[in-house]
Order: sequence, then structure tokens, then C-alpha cells
Amino acid sequence: MTVTQQAFKQSLAQFASGVTVVTTMHAGQRQGLTVSAFNSVSLSPPLVSICVDCKLDVHAAICASGVFAVNLLAQQQLEYGMRFAGMVAGLTDRFEGVDTLTAITGSPLLPNTLAWLDCRVWQVYAGGDHSIIVGEVLATECGDGLAPLIYHNRNWGRIAAIDAGKAAPPRSPGASSEN
Repeated sequence: MTVTQQAFKQSLAQFASGVTVVTTMHAGQRQGLTVSAFNSVSLSPPLVSICVDCKLDVHAAICASGVFAVNLLAQQQLEYGMRFAGMVAGLTDRFEGVDTLTAITGSPLLPNTLAWLDCRVWQVYAGGDHSIIVGEVLATECGDGLAPLIYHNRNWGRIAAIDAGKAAPPRSPGASSEN
């Protein structure tokens, strides 16, 4: 059985993820894109990974500069997510009107995020039409008391806390619901 791209995308859309904006500075130009393919890799040394489409300019910029930042978006930062995903009509410079900071690498850091991680490229691996870029975290900072922006089933959202102490324990398959 062959898995079609549509079936693959539909299945992966069921996995909720946080939303990040990955940025870099190369040849005096700020570049960035919205990325949901972000993971922690290692505690020692501190490593993270991002997956970036090989045909994008920002992919070439990250590989050439050897640096990137990951900005973890808060739920009130939907506009950043859409802006850096290219979803704002008429916007050619995704950084237009956005004041950014920098840390060690010079990669742009967005204000008031959940957290940011400033990274140096550790290794790049081929992954089909994407590259898996592993970065060593050189600096990081967390925001205070913010909730994450979530992406699930092609929709933007936010989480609602669940009190795990009040959740019913999982039932065995075939268990009776009688008391």
C-alpha cells in the first residue's frame, strides 16, 4: 500500500504542536518562517531540531550563516504565526514593523514570546524534501505566565488545562461500564 501525500498530511494534521518562528540573519538580511516541526534533542549539550523545506531561501540562509533562533509563540501572537507563514496579504517584508532583539548569534528574537532559543547549527541531515537542522542552544530566555499558541488540524488554537487529578482512569478494552 502506498501512502499518498494527502493521506500523510491529513494524519499528521491530527498531531497538535506548538508554533514557532525560526529566524536567522545572513548577509545583513533578517529572514524567518513559521515552523511547527521543532523538538528538543539533547540536554547535554543542549540541542534542538527544526525541519525546513530545502527550496526555501531561509533554508539556504540558515545553512550559510550557521545560526538561527527559535521563537516559541504565545497564544496572543497569532499574527506573528500568520505573518511568518506568508499568510498576511500584501506583506513582502515579514519583519516590517516588528522590533526585534538579538542575543549571541545576531538572529532576530521576537518580543514577548513564551521563550526563545538562540542557536548555532550543530549538524544538518537530509530528510527528503526538508533538512533536519540540529542546533546547539547558546542562549535562552522564558517569558512569564504565558500560554502557547497551538496548531492542530490546520487550525490555530490554544490549550485548556485539564485537572489530571480529576480524570477518570483509563478503562481496559471490553470492560463493563456498570457500577
